[in-house]
Parts: sequence; structure tokens; C-alpha cells
Amino acid sequence: MTGAKDRMREKKMKNQPRNVIYTSSGRGTEGGQGSQACGWVRGHQPGGHSYSQDLPKHITASFFARARAAEVNAMLKAVGKPAGSCHIFNALPKHMRRRAMSHNTKRLPRRLREGAERLAERSQRAPEKEKKQLAKSRSRRARRRHGNLLLEFNRRQRKNKWLETHIWHAKRFHMLKTWSYCLPLKPTAKSFRASYRAMNTHALLQVTLAFVCFVIANEDLSYYCCLELQGSEEQMLRALARLTSKQTGPTFAAASCLSGARQGSVHLYKADQFPQGSLGPADFLWRPRVPDASDRQLWIWIHPALRQDVLSELQLVCQCFEAVSISEESCPAVEPYAGRKRKRDEDDAEQLSKRLLGNGTRPAGTAVRWHSSDTAITISDLTMEIVRYRLIGPLAHTVLTDTLRPASEEMEVTKPSNHSTDEVDTSVHQQQADIFQLLRGVGSTAELPAGCVLGLTVDDPRLTLPQKRGKSVPDLQQSAGSRCVFMQMNQVRILAGPEILSLSHTRSTVSLHQKDSRVRDLTLRGVAAHCSQSTLWDASVRDRVTHNRPSEQELNRMRSELLVPGSRLSAAAQAGVPVLLVHQGGRVRGEERLHWGSGWDLMLPKGWGMAFWVPLVYRGVRVGGLHMSVKASQFTGQPHFPHDYPDCPAGQRFQSEQEAELLEKFKRRPPSKRTNYIKHGCLAPFRCPWQQLTEEWEELVNLSAETTSDCGTGPSDFAVLRSEVPRVGRAPHEAIDCSLSRSAVCHMISRCVCRSLKALRQLSAWCRPSSRRNSFPLTRATAAALRQECGRSLVWVRLRLLGKGQPALHATVCVPTTSDLQLLLKDAHSSGPQEPRHKDHLKHLRRHTSGPEEPACAVRGVWPPPLPSVLSHCSRLTLGWVQQGDFSLAAGHGEALAFISVSGLLHMILQQPQEQRGVVLLRNPSSLQYRYARISIDI
Repeated sequence: MTGAKDRMREKKMKNQPRNVIYTSSGRGTEGGQGSQACGWVRGHQPGGHSYSQDLPKHITASFFARARAAEVNAMLKAVGKPAGSCHIFNALPKHMRRRAMSHNTKRLPRRLREGAERLAERSQRAPEKEKKQLAKSRSRRARRRHGNLLLEFNRRQRKNKWLETHIWHAKRFHMLKTWSYCLPLKPTAKSFRASYRAMNTHALLQVTLAFVCFVIANEDLSYYCCLELQGSEEQMLRALARLTSKQTGPTFAAASCLSGARQGSVHLYKADQFPQGSLGPADFLWRPRVPDASDRQLWIWIHPALRQDVLSELQLVCQCFEAVSISEESCPAVEPYAGRKRKRDEDDAEQLSKRLLGNGTRPAGTAVRWHSSDTAITISDLTMEIVRYRLIGPLAHTVLTDTLRPASEEMEVTKPSNHSTDEVDTSVHQQQADIFQLLRGVGSTAELPAGCVLGLTVDDPRLTLPQKRGKSVPDLQQSAGSRCVFMQMNQVRILAGPEILSLSHTRSTVSLHQKDSRVRDLTLRGVAAHCSQSTLWDASVRDRVTHNRPSEQELNRMRSELLVPGSRLSAAAQAGVPVLLVHQGGRVRGEERLHWGSGWDLMLPKGWGMAFWVPLVYRGVRVGGLHMSVKASQFTGQPHFPHDYPDCPAGQRFQSEQEAELLEKFKRRPPSKRTNYIKHGCLAPFRCPWQQLTEEWEELVNLSAETTSDCGTGPSDFAVLRSEVPRVGRAPHEAIDCSLSRSAVCHMISRCVCRSLKALRQLSAWCRPSSRRNSFPLTRATAAALRQECGRSLVWVRLRLLGKGQPALHATVCVPTTSDLQLLLKDAHSSGPQEPRHKDHLKHLRRHTSGPEEPACAVRGVWPPPLPSVLSHCSRLTLGWVQQGDFSLAAGHGEALAFISVSGLLHMILQQPQEQRGVVLLRNPSSLQYRYARISIDI
């Protein structure tokens, strides 16, 4: 118990003065005169002797008084200096303390008042050290004032920019903060199937006339970045040619797009680095040639994740490094608060409430325009300067014709400030209005040429806003229209006689034939180049239209003054709004569901977003978000940016974020409820190792070529290696030895996606069954030539399940064995083979750390890096992984979009029979069941 006694003594001596020394012996150093207090140590001496309890026989007065004086001084010092607080009243015992002592020193004892008064004076002499006064909390009524709301909204837009439709979306959608924007992800209501029906068709039968009613899906694409190039056409084409390649399709110099009548699409690369250095897709639109103008204008629309990369490359090829200062007139526009006047404080007068328009949250002094003295090219960043809406559906043109009204002839059409009024402009506007009215006679949006552009000046759509929400229905068919004409002529025959009948019949027939011919010409040739012109290209016109936009308060006042509620409001003389209508072709590749997802893009000046959005919603369109945009890309079979671009910097960043998100979601589940991906043979459930896959396929093909040349076998013996591969890949430790071949085969292989149209046509023809006509015969020599050209690349394919099954994200695409193909021949409805359950060699691993920086090797059920051979890890060779997969409502069965290795695809189709070419196996990460699927490459 010696240790316990020592701790007890230390606890009692903790608050004692340090200048007084207490000894544990019975006698002090001064003859025991100064240390007779031996009672601090209880019990007996270690030797068994007890302490003396008798009083000393004599003391020395001087030594005794000195020792006691030191104790008294230490006690007074300890009492006068309170511990743990600077307040004087803390020196008092607890039963004497009062809360009023903190501000009234007279409640303290007299001996403590002096110190308390000194502390009060010290606090008064230091006003600079006072705490910052807290802002007064306003009432809810004050916070909900329009001006205060605008100030709060502007503050919240500093980090993530808002679209003009943000408030409307925030009430109805789940919002996602990404790419420095706050974007709608998906509706709060269950609307997936309804959104699909909106993009597809809907039938409605009414009385005796058949109407085919289609509803539309609407999406706000204003977050896309627009870069404007202005300068000499020859100089711009020479510079932009370094960023594209003719092997991937039409470029910026395409004749159909150079006139300005069509919108084009290209894939951008870093300067002079094709096929490496991929950046991403882009849409471009040339301004039609303007008389007496030598310079051309070009708009390039890109995803916000591409903005900085593409802008840097454009500045490099155009040599535009000189930042151009912008005058105050062209600064980001703001809309003043037009509410009631009320008294404001002096602080509020300095910070007036204004609504931000465009990219008004960018820091002051940020360069948005660059010029080159050598090439005379100017690059301007028009991000959020133009509002862009996309309407998807067969009758998107019907909604547009119901919502928009071309500006009347007597109204002053908006023109640039440096152009005078001319009869030519009026005639062009009349032609554009006539073409716009002809759209109602078109049966479907898919009948128009893809990418055609129509310029137009329209009235404010709020003037014709319906009182309640409805649906836009298509115009009568030509047969129904002629039937109505004959019915009217029969009525005229009864009332007027045969003379008037013959005259009316002739005029009606001629007008119908003329309209039919014009509609037929529109669907075959599209819109003429001169009708694609619009004043939306001029910055001065855009700023003036934005500034002259009528407020909702003015429109409500005009509605209150109407004699007949619900009638059309009168348009002002300067109410014309220039717009651009750009046709979207939808699914233009492949043979199935052609032109599915076609529609129109509507471009507006900034500030007019909600003025056009609400009328479109009132016409029965259904609004979609980012989630539905991904699904639309899946139904059309096109890769979605940046999800399906693993060779682009933005795509790699997205995959890293997706991997962290999926891993965090996996960790949130209890360990007993998680999928053990090691036992399922899934090496990469969260991110696909494309680089390792392409390298291993290249090594396997080279190894098989060396084996074939050494053995002297012919082309028919190429499949000998196929029977050896499953034995090699039974377990990770038996995988292909890549350590020697990786250093000896070639230099570092960088992954890229094959986008050459010539190579894609060959692969598409070879993946089809032999029953179809094939202009590219598959031989070992042609396969070797194609492998030499793009064997280290990935190819985008579409997988159609032959039976039941629903593909999932990162599902594995594998090469079927000979027995698998024979099983499919015997039973076309076979479920497919199964993967043997793998052994978990890492089951002893447990998580010892937690947090966002936890390494993946600490997660049970997931392979830690470095990964073993991804090619031969399972019983079937791995071709690639699924990027998008789900049950397709358009096809009625499971479909998936995936990337596979070109070398692996050639290796597979050379071994398969002609009638079974393109058949692969598909397995989800959380399943051991393989499903049969067929590959198709859409070009």
C-alpha cells in the first residue's frame, strides 16, 4: 500500500506552498525545531517502529518564528491569487459569491474592492479588444423581403453559380453542386417512366379525328460554356485544324456547317497530338456570312469540365495571349430591384439589392477576352451570356410553335446599332416567320435534317401565357385538313352556288399543294443559310434586349387593366427577342430506333430564361435533370460526357470522384451486408483499370504471335492459345507473367479510344453474323493490320442481352469459351455459365483506421493495389467493362454500353464461328452468373 499512501500524500500536498519543505523524518535539520509536523505520514515506520507522539522538550524561538512566517506568507499569497480565473470574487468561498458582484464592486468585501475596481478600469481602457458585435437577427418577415432575398441569393452564388431557373428547380428537384454550378439532378417525384414517355410517344383519341399527342422533355443546358472566335476564316480554320482530325469525321471546315446553316460536332484533341491527347466533344456553329463583312464568327459549345483545357489549347493555336480590357458597359449585367420604396439604413444604401444576370459572380478584373496581333483572332468567353434550352421529343416543334410568336411586321425588329433599317432585313424576317409556321405541318421532329438552324425574332412569350397548364397537340394531318376543306365547300355550295364553289375549290387546292411542296422542301433540304441569320450574334443587341426586358410587375399591371381576362397582351415596340433554333438529330448512328431523342435547342439572350421557361412548362413539357440526361444518352447509344470518356482529363477526374463516392458508400454498409468482391472474382468494382487491360491484351497477342511463328502453325491454328489461357488464369498467382514482357514489348502504352471511322466500320462489319453482306472480309492479315493501327485502343460498343438479365455499372465483359457457344446453340434461352467462387486470401485483413483518407487495402472484400492480372483473373478472359447499363424501356430488354479492348475483340472474333460472331458474356460485379449478349458497333 506504499504507492497508494504516496499518491494520497501528493494529492494533499498539491495546493501547499512550495517554499515550505516538509520532511518525512521525525527530526528536522535544525534540531527538529522547524519540522515537528510529522503527522503528514500515517502508519508506522518501515522498520516497524512508531513515530514519536510526544511534544518537544524545548524550541528555539528564532527558528520556529522563521518557519511559521514562511508558512503564513505562502498561505496569504495563495489566498490572494485565485486559481483558474481572473475575477476577484472567485477568491471568496462559494457560499459568499453573488452574481451581482461582477458589475457592482460594493457587494464585495472591502479588502477585495480595490482589485475589482482595477480590473474594471483596465477593461474600460481597452475598447479595441472588445469582441465584435454580433449582427442583429432579423425577423422572418424582414429576411423574406425581396431585396434581402436577392442579397442572400447573391451571397450564395459566390462559390457555385446558379442558373436562371435555379429557384424553379430547387423547389422541385434534388440539386447537385458540381463543376462550379448548382444543377438539378433528378425530380423529387418518381418520374422516370413518365420522362421516358415524354421523350417517346403518347397516343390520344379525341371524338372522330385522330390526334397523336406527344409530350416533350425539357432540359436547361445554360451551364454549358460558349467560346466565341472572331477573325479571318482562313486563319481560324488553319488554327482549328490542329485540334481535330478528318479520321474522326467532319471538322470545322465541313461545307455543310461552314455556311452557317447546320450545327456540327467534333472531338477535340491537344494541338498536333492525335490520336493521343484527347480533350472531349464540342458542338460548333458558324455565323452565316454577312454582306460587307470580312470576319467570321464561330461559337464552340463545350462542357464546363472542359472549359479550362479547351481554352488553353485555343489560346495556343490562335496565339491569343493578350487580355483585352472590357468597358464598364459590358460588365456583367444586374437587374435593379423594382419593388416599393422604403426607408433604408446608411449601410443598406451602399449595398443595393440587384439580381445577377450572366456570369456576374466572377471576380472583378477576370479576363474574358483575348486577342492576337499576329493572327487577328479574338477569343471571347460567353459563359452564361446565352441561355440554352433543349426540348426532346417528336413534337418539340409543336410546343415551340404554340409558345413562340414571330414579331409582327409593323413592330420594330431588333437590329444592331451599326445597321440601318433595310427592306432586305424585313424580307428575311418574313421568310423566317413563314418557315417557322411551316413546322406545324411537319409530322415529327425527326423528319427534319439534323443540325439545321433557324434564326427568328419573337415576341415576349409571357404575353400569350395560358391561364392554366395544358398540352400542345399537333396540327391536323393533311388528309384531315383536306376533309375539313371539303366540308366547308359543301356548306358554301348550299349558300352561294356553283360559281363561288369552283373559285374557292381552286384556291384551296392550290394553297394546299403549295404548302405541301414547301413542307416537303423543308424536310429534304432544311433551312436556307440566309434564314439562319440572327441578331443574337451581336453583343450590343443582346445587352439591349436584356436591359429592355419588361418586368413581371409591368406585365401584371397590364393584365389587371384587360377588359377580358386571359386575352393577349399588347406587345411593346421594343419587345422583340432574337432567338436561335438548332435542330438535334437524336440517334443518328446504327440501325435501331433511328432519330430517337430528336428535338430542338432554343438559344436566348441572358435575363430571358424564366420568361421562356414558364410558358414552355405551361405547354405540357416535362422537365428533366442530369440523371435523365444520362439515361437519354444510354437510349441513344452515345457516350455521355464526362462519364464515358476515360481518355480525357475531365473523364479521369470524374472516375476518381466516382471511385471515392462508391467506396465511401460501400464502407457505410455493415461488414456483414457488403458484397465480397474478392470471392466474386471482381478486381475493380469501383474503377476500371483500362491501362492495365490494354497492356495485358497487347502482351497476350504478341505472345501468341511468337508462339505461332515458332511452331510454324497456320491461320487455322490461331485458336490453340485459347485453350491454354483458362489454365493460365485460374488463380492470381498463376496469371500471365507480365514482369518480363512489359519491359520488353514496347514503351509505356497510353490508353485512348478508337474514333477512326475507317476502323470502326471494319469492326462493325466483322462483329455482325455472316448472313449480312460484308464489304470488309475478316482475315488474319486484315486483323493484324488493324491491330497494328489501333490495337492498344478501346472501342465503344453496345451490348444487347440475348436473354434475361439487367446489366449494372462496371459489369465485366468476357470472352466465351467453345463450350459456352455450344451451350447457346443447343438452348437459345440458356441462362449462361457460372463463375466458380474464388477464395478470399485476404480475409484476415480488418480495418484499423477510419476516415476519408482510409486506403482501399484496409477494406475487407476489395482487392488492394497493386491488382493481379485483370485479363486472366477469372475463368473467362476479360474484354472490358460496362459504363452504362440498365433495363432499356425502348428495347424491352437489358442493354449496356461498354468499352472493350480492340486487340481482345479481334482475338475473340477470329476464333468464333461466322454465325456466332460478336457473342460475349456479361457478368455483374455482385453476381457469379454470366449472361449471353451480342456486340454491335454503331457508326
